[in-house]
Amino acid sequence: MVAHAYTVAFEGVEARMVEVQCAVTAGLPAFSIVGLPDKAVSEARERVRAAMTAMSIALPSKRITVNLSPADLPKEGSHFDLPIAMALLAALDIIPGEDVESCVALGELALDGVLVPVIGALPAAMAAAEEDRGLLCPKACGSEAAWVGATKVTAANTLLDVVRHFTGEHVIDAAQPGEVALSSFGKDLRDVKGQERAKRALEIAAAGRHHLFMVGTPGSGKSMLAARVPSILPPLSPVEALETSMIHSLSGLLDEGGISRARPFREPHHTASMAAIVGGGRGAKPGEISLAHNGVLFMDEFPEFPRAVLETLRQPIETGEVMVARANAHIRYPCQFMLIAAANPCKCGYLSDPARACARVPHCGEDYLGRISGPLMDRFDLRVEVPPVGYQDLDLPPSGDSSADVAARVAAARAVQANRFEGIANARVNADAEGPLLAEIATPDAEGRAFLSKVAERFGLSARGYHRVLRVARTIADLDGSAAVRHPHIAEAVSYRIVTAREV
Repeated sequence: MVAHAYTVAFEGVEARMVEVQCAVTAGLPAFSIVGLPDKAVSEARERVRAAMTAMSIALPSKRITVNLSPADLPKEGSHFDLPIAMALLAALDIIPGEDVESCVALGELALDGVLVPVIGALPAAMAAAEEDRGLLCPKACGSEAAWVGATKVTAANTLLDVVRHFTGEHVIDAAQPGEVALSSFGKDLRDVKGQERAKRALEIAAAGRHHLFMVGTPGSGKSMLAARVPSILPPLSPVEALETSMIHSLSGLLDEGGISRARPFREPHHTASMAAIVGGGRGAKPGEISLAHNGVLFMDEFPEFPRAVLETLRQPIETGEVMVARANAHIRYPCQFMLIAAANPCKCGYLSDPARACARVPHCGEDYLGRISGPLMDRFDLRVEVPPVGYQDLDLPPSGDSSADVAARVAAARAVQANRFEGIANARVNADAEGPLLAEIATPDAEGRAFLSKVAERFGLSARGYHRVLRVARTIADLDGSAAVRHPHIAEAVSYRIVTAREV
């Protein structure tokens, strides 16, 4: 007799259906698993055998063969334990085979039969809903998987509970979605003394999801400004929350099944490897740029990152997705993030201070920031200098708008963009606009167009730079409540684009 169960194998954020076939036949006693299993999957036979023994179920003295179909798809992870155990139980006529086939299962088995939580419950539930099947998973994963809503999620504590559920002895109630994590930010933009121009640049960047580059002396407040960006960003929409949570589910970052509406804020150290930033490693896992999807990627000490890592960012910044290509895997991850980079003007950091700068001025600054290539620098929509704050200003009362005030303006601008791009694929904010769409929404008035043409000719703006100025001007107009892009909006956008040689 051959019994069938179903589970999933993960390829990026996609979950591919896998059929688990179990045959108990005459022959020498053996328990084998075939179908390109990795080490963790191959070891499932020992965990399943021990869990069966804990339930006082003796495996027959026959040949047990488990096939994971399609056989040419690599199978990785311990979540295959539960579907293998279910297929075996169905083959032994302990649980009904038709009920087993009606659901998708995933979960790791402890030796005593307890179901251990695994990653990927959310994308697995999505795959189960597409196949019109239910989902069976460990208790700890139930509230996460239940967020899909389109399929029944059964969450069990132990393998014995699974048997009792399928035999009708004790039916498990459907799992309920976890709590929505509320956004709570203790850092306010008013905590930063001075730096009004940098604060304005943060507001524009947040409103249109524009990339921002900050350069300034040590201690001028670059990291403080970046740390307060989450406090001015609007919460994730339901679609964005599901997209982001699927990536975080694969990385095991969801806490207690709750989906957060706060936008991700990732700040990798400058010693991070390419696999950590872009994605890769064992199983081609998502990197920081994908974990920051729909949120913020803050890279402090930007020139200190390896040159190869920085150059790898160029394509994802433009396309909003990254292809992690390895010898045995080609995985595509989304990565629409807002990049905020911070850097000192030179190695010592005091290029602009004649009393403290080294004797190699200005070559030290050119050499240090020269580690950032021109094509990469051209991808930053806004560039701003963050000057040092005098110690006598530190005792002054807070100045400028609070994070709540700025967040309200950003949310209003984002709402305008949501209405503007409704029904348009791959466009949610002004930073996504390009081609005819950009020309339609960001064509400046005659005065603004003449001014931008002079600037482009005088400073040699690239085609990319020209279009990015238009995108930023469109966002400034949205913050201003203007339907048209006018000369003042172009002028302000240009002021964040044209920087001196000392700064870059």
